[in-house]
Amino acid sequence: MKVAQIMSRDVVTLGADDPIVTAEELMGLRRFRHLPVVENRDTLVGLVTHKDLLRASLHTGPRVEQLVQKARTLVREMMRKKVATVSPDTPLTEAARLMVEHKYGCLPVVEGNKLVGILTEADFLQMVRSLLAHAEEDPSFVAQLEASLRK
Repeated sequence: MKVAQIMSRDVVTLGADDPIVTAEELMGLRRFRHLPVVENRDTLVGLVTHKDLLRASLHTGPRVEQLVQKARTLVREMMRKKVATVSPDTPLTEAARLMVEHKYGCLPVVEGNKLVGILTEADFLQMVRSLLAHAEEDPSFVAQLEASLRK
């Protein structure tokens, strides 16, 4: 199986010049933990994670001062610029290996520099849920799945 088969194609993104308040609002409203940062609508230039925002909110001081600071801080100032990516043709086993070994919560999916999707832990869980549902319907599939897990 390839990344293209399970990746999310409708990706919500940020611009590098957006304030981090925008990232916080999007993550809160949409329950995202990762937001790719793009320029020119689809050129990947970075990634902002929920952990990045938590680190940024550790600022001490009055609440009003914190809010003003967040409104003034741009995404480009806190985004991760070195981002591991995969292509739509990357085997899922390779993508899963990267995510597990490096503890990535997501991998942006690119063709060249153009963002075409995102692969998240949730996408893998959806795939597992589908496999388990199929296993419940087909007992022979369970034996095949168990055999492949023993390898």
